[in-house]
Amino acid sequence: MSGWVAVLAACAACFGIKLLGFLARPHWLEGERVRRVSGLVTIALLSALLAVQAVADGKQLTLDARAPAVAVAGVLLWRRAPFVVVIVAASAVAAGLRLAAA
Repeated sequence: MSGWVAVLAACAACFGIKLLGFLARPHWLEGERVRRVSGLVTIALLSALLAVQAVADGKQLTLDARAPAVAVAGVLLWRRAPFVVVIVAASAVAAGLRLAAA
């Protein structure tokens, strides 16, 4: 039963945070500083998520086929390749390395 209480509390917290966003006054969000910080926070969160998903396996660091695939994706994105090409190339690198290791 306590698991459901935690789920309901998390739902209520998420709803409250979204409600606060809707109730925020527009002039609070129009400042240059807010725009700059929100852009940097987005990049930082996505980078952290990428790093955790690419090199973490539970509670330990693991360098497997994901790391070279992320490197290939990074180079292709830097070279402004189309997103579909980035996904296919990174997937092919990961699949090829896993096949070679098997």
